[in-house]
Amino acid sequence: MKQNSPELRTPIRNFSLQLSATPRGARLARLLTTEQLRSWGLPLDPARQVVAELSVNAATHGRIPGRDFRLLLYVVAATLRIEVTDTRGDRLPSPQLPGPDTESGRGLLLVDALADRWGVTPGLSPRKTVWAELDF
Repeated sequence: MKQNSPELRTPIRNFSLQLSATPRGARLARLLTTEQLRSWGLPLDPARQVVAELSVNAATHGRIPGRDFRLLLYVVAATLRIEVTDTRGDRLPSPQLPGPDTESGRGLLLVDALADRWGVTPGLSPRKTVWAELDF
């Protein structure tokens, strides 16, 4: 007896990496995202900028020596979801307007401007995931 089951008509694509919570790891996240998006035939921007900002935040604010961060990209239908998980669940991100002379602090403002949706999801202690979704 054969049962009919609905077929998944849209492929789900995913890509996951664990990277060192360092500036080098953040750069590598951006570069590998660029190559993965290219191989999927998806637009590179603004996704690589969002990955760059979230990865730098993970390496800067979510860093605990000896602990890595995880980058996850997946595509369902016409949405790319970007997730960056770090081990500083006690430090939740919040966008703030930096002073005019401040050289940093604009990352989440950029993510907010570029992404269609974004947020933070608590994980198993001590983790949190900052995610962003881009519709294309």
